[in-house]
Amino acid sequence: MNAPVTTRLNFKLMNEHDWPLLYELDQDPAVMKYINRGLPTSLEQIKEVGIPRMRAYTNESKGWGLWKITLKKEGSFIGWVLIRPMHFFTPTPDFSNIEIGWRFKQSSWGQGYATEAASALCNELKMQPEIKTLSAMALADNKASISVMQKLGFTWVKNYIHTDEQGDLDAVLYAKAL
Repeated sequence: MNAPVTTRLNFKLMNEHDWPLLYELDQDPAVMKYINRGLPTSLEQIKEVGIPRMRAYTNESKGWGLWKITLKKEGSFIGWVLIRPMHFFTPTPDFSNIEIGWRFKQSSWGQGYATEAASALCNELKMQPEIKTLSAMALADNKASISVMQKLGFTWVKNYIHTDEQGDLDAVLYAKAL
């Protein structure tokens, strides 16, 4: 898949050498509020868990991976957009249903970057006939991410309980048929 083009943003698939950017992004408690209750990700977690997971699902030809988003004007890193098959880390990944997610620096919030980046990637994914659905998940309290999903034309599918090492949280699934 080709890297998308927008007027304000550059896109590039991330690799294991991008760990400093991942680490920097995950140090802001506001960024991490709806990921892991605001706890920063340790450098060890990035290198020993995050990078190997990213490498497992990255497929350049299909556009899967973490897309590094930088501003064209300044060239500064503002966040990433995740593209991978739904349920990738289960025994039954769904290669016709692609998960999209995002994480952006607080300094870039409210400027439409997440919507612009995610929309451009969704437009590229639509070119792949094997993809039938795009899906996104968020904690139910994450109004900003839910707003991005709605701006992308995704509709509510279900509420569910997200369980992690810290307990249960209300979450939502949104999707868009292609």
